[in-house]
Amino acid sequence: MGIVYSKSDRTFTIQTKNTTYQMQVDPYGFLLHLYYGKKTDGSCMDYLLTYYDRGFSGNPFDAGDDRTYSMDALPQEYPSYGTGDYRSTALIVENADGSTACDLRYRSHHIFNGKYKIPGLPAVYADETESQTLEIVMEDAVTGVEVTLQYGVLPDYDVITRSEKIVYRGEGKICIRKAQSACLDFVQGKYDLLTFYGRHAMERTMQREPVTHGSHVIGSVRGTSSHQYNPMMILADENTTDQYGNCYAMSFVYSGNFKGETLKDQFGQTRALMGLQDEMFSYPLAEGETFYTPEVLLTFSGSGMNLLSQNLHRCIRQHICRGKYKESVRPVLVNSWEASYFDFDGDTLYELAKEAKHAGIDMLVLDDGWFGKRDDDNSGLGDWFVNEKKLGGTLGDLIKKINDLGVKFGIWVEPEMISEDSDLYREHPDWALTIPGRNPVHARNQLVLDFSRKEVVDHIFDQICKVLDQGNIEYVKWDMNRSLMDVFSRGTEDQGRVMYDYVLGLYDFLERIVTRYPDLLIEGCSGGGGRFDAGMMYYTPQIWCSDNTDALDRLQIQYGTSFGYPVSAVGSHVSAVPNHQTGRITSLHTRGVVAMAGTFGYELNLGKLSEEEKQEIRLQVEEYRKFAPLIQTGLYYRLSDPAREEYAAWAFVSEDQKEVLLNVVLQEIHGNMTVNYVKLQGLKCSAIYRDTETGKSYNGAALMEAGIPMPVEMGEFKAYQMHLTAEE
Repeated sequence: MGIVYSKSDRTFTIQTKNTTYQMQVDPYGFLLHLYYGKKTDGSCMDYLLTYYDRGFSGNPFDAGDDRTYSMDALPQEYPSYGTGDYRSTALIVENADGSTACDLRYRSHHIFNGKYKIPGLPAVYADETESQTLEIVMEDAVTGVEVTLQYGVLPDYDVITRSEKIVYRGEGKICIRKAQSACLDFVQGKYDLLTFYGRHAMERTMQREPVTHGSHVIGSVRGTSSHQYNPMMILADENTTDQYGNCYAMSFVYSGNFKGETLKDQFGQTRALMGLQDEMFSYPLAEGETFYTPEVLLTFSGSGMNLLSQNLHRCIRQHICRGKYKESVRPVLVNSWEASYFDFDGDTLYELAKEAKHAGIDMLVLDDGWFGKRDDDNSGLGDWFVNEKKLGGTLGDLIKKINDLGVKFGIWVEPEMISEDSDLYREHPDWALTIPGRNPVHARNQLVLDFSRKEVVDHIFDQICKVLDQGNIEYVKWDMNRSLMDVFSRGTEDQGRVMYDYVLGLYDFLERIVTRYPDLLIEGCSGGGGRFDAGMMYYTPQIWCSDNTDALDRLQIQYGTSFGYPVSAVGSHVSAVPNHQTGRITSLHTRGVVAMAGTFGYELNLGKLSEEEKQEIRLQVEEYRKFAPLIQTGLYYRLSDPAREEYAAWAFVSEDQKEVLLNVVLQEIHGNMTVNYVKLQGLKCSAIYRDTETGKSYNGAALMEAGIPMPVEMGEFKAYQMHLTAEE
């Protein structure tokens, strides 16, 4: 395993545990993609390249009279505009003379142990024994544009990462108009594309469709990765399922505007690209300046999409998430939002904390409304000082009272936002993203602070630190409740850089927070799932999955989320019924089973529950704690598609296959109901698994091949959990 350069045929071969990735420097210095897929012996596969005289496909000058050589047909590692490739390319550069062309040729390479880092950006981290890096330097000899292609390899995870370092060594100034981070070119094959679309309160719905001629584009221009499209996509052979077949994933480690594109070209070849959104993007580089593209995670599975997801889950959980909580069991919390919204004071919070203690819940989280002039969502953002009149005392006193109960304390913030009705806006109106001479577009009656400017980030950072220093705050919910518009910064003349620099400012803020408060657990949030991406997980090891807490809707939301992200990163709570988003009524048991496919907590007023419900919650919390290590670190298996079947089923299986937690929710009930059989996955065929509740034993192969029947009971939305252990 590792990275091998063959001088004789000028190939680079990357070997992981189960995959091979190969590319070649051709006689003209172009870097061509040869293969990515199931592991081979690493021998040169340039025989896959074909050359024909194709009409209207131009030829590089170097090729002379050879009309069979065209970049419009050859598979490439990092295609750039200006070489004769008319497909969507990874890089477009506007040069100092106004021309648009970049002809990248191989210059050198470097292989070393360990994983490259990207200044100011989140990325996979790994030590020298776990990873290797390949750097390939490409250059345009005419303009002085130099692009270093970076490949990070985690062999045991079957993960390869991609990023680029772009340096300008010419005179004057160039503009990067498009910069994708990864390109996959396939010379043949019939593929389906899986993408994950949605809206606020209904995120990451899986869509699967054939890759056809023309481009399928997903992306965001909202300043965040967005509720509407997630920055992760899967390319799969047309017959691939969760259990069988070849598939590839591309996941963008970035939290701002992005673009993912898949296309079939005129010759039936498939190209997939992932990287920065080129709309609203024009990044200037003067002589000697450097630009970094954010990272893309690549992984391949030859055994279906469950294994593909598990590759991503492991990598994100162990090599993107950081800090005290990256793999440890998180505290069970109750959030004050759906319990009281803005209508609370110190006494009601203390009573909620007492109820939490009685229920065995670890933490109370104080949500929106504790600061400035903030009794609704129309004012106060930017004024990060405690409203002691509302709390009836200092924040420190409230925290101490709650801690004295044996309950931890957390707090909500929304640092990137500003209300026009705030002291900060009255003092610094230019700190908001607005266009001079135009009235701003409102959303939630708030504006966005210009985090591309260091002085703005520094001021808000200082204010938030003053809050966090007031007491033993162990958790922060970091919210972001609108999309960017009116993107204009007073801090630069180059407005095409602002969207990217905004995200760098956000990451700088977060990096300083996690450095100053290393034991602080931060949960990311953007109206729920509007910034649910691997980039945020570098700073916030869990993210509020969706503002929609309805158990039935969450089945689909969490199903789509599972394709790319580990359960340990999924913020999921039990909320009140009728549900505040849908009005639907589901049992407390069903809500608990669904919420256990995440970090687990509560979003309701515990004081309004009956004694029977409180007792059920106490037992639920005990049950979750018993299973939490398996849920957070076990292998996750999708056992059904809840959008297509009467039931939703998933399982957690320990890496040693000795422990299983099966979860099933019946979504439909009919007269004279048929029986649903759920087939498990990931078990040891020869093992005998015992149900720890009933004592009944089952053969592993039988559970996977024949399944297990679900009870037929009266009533809607019944849920079941079965805990199985392998007998020695």
